[in-house]
Amino acid sequence: MATISIARKHAMTPKKAKEVAEKIAKDLNKRFDLECTWTGNQVDFERPGVSGCMVVGKDKIALDVNLGWLLTPMKPVIEREISAQLDKLVGPA
Repeated sequence: MATISIARKHAMTPKKAKEVAEKIAKDLNKRFDLECTWTGNQVDFERPGVSGCMVVGKDKIALDVNLGWLLTPMKPVIEREISAQLDKLVGPA
């Protein structure tokens, strides 16, 4: 199983940071057909072969993704797409 862990610091208000995280979650749902569930400042997501969570903190957004063995070869592509989306919405690392 492959793991992707990405975090980006931010200087947004908590409300704005959660709005950005919601955009990211919607994009992940659209691109990868992930079921997303919010609990406070954390969104958990999963589908067969993929699971993980995104946590919105006061100064950073952290995303952890676990890929099943069938998607492990796609790790670089998935990681690049997530990083690009975070760079666009939060700012570069």
